[in-house]
Amino acid sequence: MSTRFEVREPANPTRRNVLRGAAAWGLLGFWSLPAPRAQANEVRVGEPAPAATLMTLDGKHLSTQELIGQVVILTFWATWCVPCRDELPLLSTYAAEHAGQGLSVLGFTLNTPDELEQVRAVARTLSFPVGFLATSSAPGYGRIWRIPVNFTIDRAGRLVDDGWKDRRPVWTRERLARIVAPLLEEK
Repeated sequence: MSTRFEVREPANPTRRNVLRGAAAWGLLGFWSLPAPRAQANEVRVGEPAPAATLMTLDGKHLSTQELIGQVVILTFWATWCVPCRDELPLLSTYAAEHAGQGLSVLGFTLNTPDELEQVRAVARTLSFPVGFLATSSAPGYGRIWRIPVNFTIDRAGRLVDDGWKDRRPVWTRERLARIVAPLLEEK
């Protein structure tokens, strides 16, 4: 049994010509436009980390440029991200334990401002500042399309861990010990 689809032309010949013309211009316009460029990120391990500024839920601005001299972790997360639910408490505990050694964590949520109450509920459980990515600035890290994703910056402001290259991007105690602990020992 076959299904037959009927294509009907608009009854009005003027409307038909307008639709055909619009379709033709659309095709011509599409083919004449330059191809969209992929938005590359600017992260290169060993080089200066791209600047990022977190606008916290309470309206403060925290910039990676102001945190030179500290080890900084940028974490990108969302309340609906299942792996983030495991990672955030661990990262929060680690940040609290090592704040005296100069560790700062900035949490950028991909949630939207209309989800403020859910974000605040999570933020109250964390030892580090949180803000919406939409109201903050982290353009050099590219379009955040996968979460969690994290970036680690050393005391000199150089990127030491590129979260895009991590096969298993979720923080674990072992991963923190391998990547962050050595940076905290350096003065």
